[in-house]
Parts: sequence; C-alpha cells; structure tokens
Amino acid sequence: MANDRRPRVLSGIQPTAGSFHLGNYLGAVRQWVALQETHDAFYMVVDLHAITIPQDPAELRASTRLAAAQLLAAGLDPERCTLFVQSHVPEHAQLAWVMNCVTGFGEASRMTQFKDKSAKQGADRTTVGLFTYPILQIADILLYHADQVPVGEDQRQHVEITRDVGERFNGRYGPTFTIPEPYILKETAKIYDLQDPAIKMSKSASSPKGIVNLLDEPKATVKKVKSAVTDTGSEIVFDEEKKPGVSNLLTIFATLSGTGIPELEQRYAGKGYGALKTDLAEVVTEWVTPFRARTQEYLDDPETLDSILAKGAEKARSVAAETLATAYDRVGFLPAKH
Repeated sequence: MANDRRPRVLSGIQPTAGSFHLGNYLGAVRQWVALQETHDAFYMVVDLHAITIPQDPAELRASTRLAAAQLLAAGLDPERCTLFVQSHVPEHAQLAWVMNCVTGFGEASRMTQFKDKSAKQGADRTTVGLFTYPILQIADILLYHADQVPVGEDQRQHVEITRDVGERFNGRYGPTFTIPEPYILKETAKIYDLQDPAIKMSKSASSPKGIVNLLDEPKATVKKVKSAVTDTGSEIVFDEEKKPGVSNLLTIFATLSGTGIPELEQRYAGKGYGALKTDLAEVVTEWVTPFRARTQEYLDDPETLDSILAKGAEKARSVAAETLATAYDRVGFLPAKH
C-alpha cells in the first residue's frame, strides 16, 4: 500500500429504516464527502451489521437502497470514492471467521457497545452476532488496508481492537495487514435531541419531536425546529453547560450555513430565541429540500442506483479478494484448485 499516493479511509453506515437524521449527516456523512477529495475512500452500507437485531427482509432491502441513495444525494461521488453494500463483498464474512479465531473472548467481552446494547435487549434476545460484530468490523477495516478509520470518540475502542488483532495476526503469520489509525473527527458537530439537549440525536434514544429527519416534509422540519427546547434567560450565547438547548441550535446553524458561532452570537445579540429558531428553520429547509429531491431521483431510477453499487462492489472486491487470499495462505489453508 506504500505506493498509494493518498491514504486510504474506510467507513460504514447502517441501513436503518427510513431517513438519515441531521446527526448522521453533520456527525459523519458530511466528513465523508470532504474526505473523498483527499483520501482513497471506501464507504459501505453495512447490511451484515444490521442483522444483529431482527430485520424485516423487504424493509432491509428497501433501507439499503435508501441509505445508498441518501449518501449519493449528500455528495458522495462514485468517481471519487468506492461506495458499495457490505453483503455484496463476501470476503467480509470470510475474513471475519479468521479474525474470530485470532481474537480473545475476554477482548470481545470488554467492548462497551455490546454491554450497552445487550443490557437493553436482555440475555434471551441478544445474539452471538451482536457479541461478535466488532470482529466483523475488524475484518471490514483490515480487508482494505485502511490507513485511517474516521470515527467519533465513542468508536475509538473499535479501532483499538482492530489494531491489536491486526498486529497479533501479523506477528503470528507474517506481515499481512495494514494497521490502521483512528481518524478522530475533532471538528465533528455533535448534534443533540431538540427536545432533550442532554442526549445525542439518535433513532434509538430521541423522541420523534426531537429528531430532524432529512427526508421529512419541510413543514414538519420547520415545526420541530421552532418548538425546540431552549434555556432560561433570553441571551443567545454558546455555553454547552448553562445553555445546552441554544448551543445545540447554534451548532446546527453554524455547521449548515458555514457561519461561525461568534458571528451568529453577534447577529442575534439583543434578539430573542424566536428569531434564531425562525432563521434556523429556513437554513435547514434550504438544505434538506434539494437533498430530498436528489434522494428521490435515485430511488426513482433503481437500475442506475444498483449499477453504481455493483461497480462499487467490483472495485471493493478487487482489493478484498487479494487481501483474503493472502490471509488464507498465511493461515495455512489448502488453496482450491480451479
């Protein structure tokens, strides 16, 4: 990989039912769009990870296409990055088994996300897949010799276990995998629930009124922004501790409009929360309206969408198949005769 002029990044997003929300876009996808200009970028819709909890098959297929359409609408360019569906590249599951056999049980059981999710689901409903999904993530990353993995601070642990297992494999079987670095998105906007600014905007935790879905009707979006929870007093200043509600609105405004928070504080000095919310509702609507239209264009033309994903999978497999063949050889598997 030393010949690659640009560092390679890999990231994925789950095909959760329905629309992406503002937190998905501002927290991750927006950075993916920027990284395709500077990196050799591989992005995937991680449908294998999605089935760690029960899924309706028809819904999962529709959600996978919808996720891909939204990524393209947000600015991913198939000419500048490799966009594909995880299950279209069988090497992910194949390498995951090898990684399962190199990862310690204790290591896997220390993953905090498993503890959190299994506690919510209960022992009877928690699958082995939920326990081992960080191992599938290890395979996802190592397959492509990713130099960097763009993650939020809460995902750093997943990159650390990938580094540990990759180094262990290399030490045991000889140099095989590139050991990735976490690419922590420090400037990433953390977007909070509009009704409860103490929690991150998320499908699992947010109330319907607190989450801004990018594919919502503009009227619904305006209503949610205008009814967002604010704080005591009327001064519009960024102070996450004393004014979490207003700070969240300022973050969304600044990130979508490109206007700095200090400039926004000056602009709204002496004005009430109503003025801020009205203008923010307009900014959000101006962004989501063309996004909704572009997403619908891709959904209305599934042949083109599927063709983009097929080309992406082909590019991904050309890298993944070579990595898997090397790993199989290093482990000592007898090669199949063709």
